[in-house]
Amino acid sequence: MSIDRNALLTWADVPADVGTDADAMLDRLQPNIVKPHVRDFLSVLLLGFTDSPEGAVDARAFLTAVASLMKSAREHLREVAAFKAGGAPGTPYVGVGLTKAGYDKLGLSAQAPTDPSFRLGMRDEQTRQKLSDPGLSLREEPYREEIHAVVLVGDASAVTVAARLAQVQAVRPASVHLIGKETGLGLRNANGDGIEHFGYVDGRSQPLFWSQDVDDERRGTDGTSVWNPATPLDRVLVPDPAAPDPELDFGSYFVLRKLEQNVQMFKQAEEALADQLKLVGEDRERAGAMIVGRFEDGTPLTTQSAAGPHSPVMNNFDYANDEHGMKCPFQGHIRKTNPRGSGGFEEAEDERRHLMARRGQTYGERKDDPNDDTLPQYRPTGGVGLLFMAFNSELGNQFEFTQRTWANNAGFPRVPAGDPQPGLDPVIGQGARPTAAWPSVWGGTTKQLGIPVVPQAVTMKGGEYFFMPSLPFLRSLSPGTATGTATGI
Repeated sequence: MSIDRNALLTWADVPADVGTDADAMLDRLQPNIVKPHVRDFLSVLLLGFTDSPEGAVDARAFLTAVASLMKSAREHLREVAAFKAGGAPGTPYVGVGLTKAGYDKLGLSAQAPTDPSFRLGMRDEQTRQKLSDPGLSLREEPYREEIHAVVLVGDASAVTVAARLAQVQAVRPASVHLIGKETGLGLRNANGDGIEHFGYVDGRSQPLFWSQDVDDERRGTDGTSVWNPATPLDRVLVPDPAAPDPELDFGSYFVLRKLEQNVQMFKQAEEALADQLKLVGEDRERAGAMIVGRFEDGTPLTTQSAAGPHSPVMNNFDYANDEHGMKCPFQGHIRKTNPRGSGGFEEAEDERRHLMARRGQTYGERKDDPNDDTLPQYRPTGGVGLLFMAFNSELGNQFEFTQRTWANNAGFPRVPAGDPQPGLDPVIGQGARPTAAWPSVWGGTTKQLGIPVVPQAVTMKGGEYFFMPSLPFLRSLSPGTATGTATGI
């Protein structure tokens, strides 16, 4: 038995026990990897193992015990089908990941996944320089320490998340200590779309691994496929080298980054850009849309000069009709991080191999509505942001490539002769920011040059690389269970 990682999954294999290789793989795979799990309420536990033989035994027993609280990807998909059929609620999501140091503490160094970036970790100085990340002293306290494991618990209800967290607490021994905890809380706009703290629809343009999800994405279009979200499994699944059957036991490399958002600074930058371009009336909204690449409601700037509304957000577009960036600037966030074949350095299919399965969630509470007319000076300056999370099969060629070669690269995408360089991604780009050129008229013929930069309003507060192993690996670590004596969750 084996899995073709160059193919898409098919939903028909999920509800019934038909005994296919895909069934067996999904029964062994953690949820939230090949299809997002609801995480309106999310707790992220950053854990450390005690450095001793006894600590390794306790850690193994703890992971096996947590595995008993986890459902498989296939169980999750069955719950999705039941919810669609009759509204039946599902069960909470529990995910588990290990760092390279975590494998070492478990005595499994030789069996640890081999991705070079994973083995270095996000705290390593080489990684910091590659990504232009802040030094350890500038990161929040939990991320200055060596983290060994992460446990994620998420659901649509705070009550069910709290109950499942209590079960995790009951099996966590004192030797597995809590280094830090993050709490995600979903934000939605009036249309019910998920948004981030700057107020823009988030989570679109995901790689899709299910043929039915690809069909749903295309539904409502005129039948033409300008943007194809279909993505083979080899972009997200990796054979689990420490599992019983690497041909059916898969995991995925997991990126966690805490990104704080200075909403006041960003909203002031929107106003400043609108003033510099002399935009008036409703056209002032286009300033923020040029920074992001979409209007707040998700309308792609390359398709319209004003907001939709669209529900669901229209996503079937590319930049073929915007060669000079006169609609969506080259430096627009979504154009920098998903050029849709317009990057100029690779073929379109090669560009697509850098995309990740993003599973982020906002954190922090605020009194204002992100989409209301509150003046910028009354917006939050900190304490809110995004817990960026993404699944990869190659960290260096997906997450790191996107951040380093696209977002942080002033020369990407390649522009026609005579056009100024794009500059950094104004949202997540890290590094020195040159002045930029912006079109004052949507679809016009000239740009205003030398406009002061959009200041960096997103700050990386810490993060780490994990491997989310297969369920058989977690279940095989210990024949017994841990006894919960720890406190602090």
